[in-house]
Amino acid sequence: MSISASRNPLTRTPLAHQQTETFRKLADIARQEAGLSIEPQKFAMLQTRLTTRLRRLGLSSFEDYLALVSDATDATERGEFISVLTTNVSSFFREPHHFSALAKDIGPALVAKQERGDRVRIWSAGCSNGQEPLSIAMTLIDHGVVRPNGDVKILATDIDPNVIRFAASGTYPDRMISGLPPQNRDRFFDQVTGEDGVSWRASKSVRDLISYRELNLLSPWPMTGKFDVIFCRNVVIYFDQDTQDQLWERFTKILTDDGHLILGHSERLSEPAVLAFHTSGTTTYRHVASATPE
Repeated sequence: MSISASRNPLTRTPLAHQQTETFRKLADIARQEAGLSIEPQKFAMLQTRLTTRLRRLGLSSFEDYLALVSDATDATERGEFISVLTTNVSSFFREPHHFSALAKDIGPALVAKQERGDRVRIWSAGCSNGQEPLSIAMTLIDHGVVRPNGDVKILATDIDPNVIRFAASGTYPDRMISGLPPQNRDRFFDQVTGEDGVSWRASKSVRDLISYRELNLLSPWPMTGKFDVIFCRNVVIYFDQDTQDQLWERFTKILTDDGHLILGHSERLSEPAVLAFHTSGTTTYRHVASATPE
């Protein structure tokens, strides 16, 4: 049975008061679950992104969906809800100046650490489909930062279990290798042919450097050691200021002395966390342990 556009509750029309209240409650859940800041002017975006999900679930209204994600026993759908809201647009070597800084400015200190017998740890926080941690790994190998018998590991995390599963496969169709230079593709990837056609899979030497984990940045962090470099790019733009401030403080505490925090192009540290850093490049900050606020 078809539903006419005039009677379809999922049709994009100006929001009625009841529907506005529904979206406000959905936005509250997004804030509680993942720190996402969705202001009323973005409710139309929320409506657009959820429409496909409602149809897939066979639900006829956003009120029905609110009831579903409000169910404390259904953590799975709340996870799907957050996945729908967070975009996973990425590419290899996105914002290339950061990888240049990793190789030329940060890399020598990472080499020196290994020569002293110390380990090197890098965190890709909000790794999306995995292009970022792979770009980090290729940069480290390409510029000799990964030393023989060295101990270098990259942790890649994301709130979305679906993208973590995809990223862990290390396999990308042609349409998803944007930004990957041909020489890197030929050196670090193997061409594979499957049901979906030709894809490219990262070589074992690259994949072995990376561990993938599902992680909500607002939840407790299970990591006990500190990181030399944290990439958290184009993630905190979804958070309100209070959530950002809390996250900066947590990053500060988990960075090594002289460790680096690398943010996206539109993101900036705020006080008091910024007092614990020196700017070392475009949206690149070096931790100064002696300046860490108490």
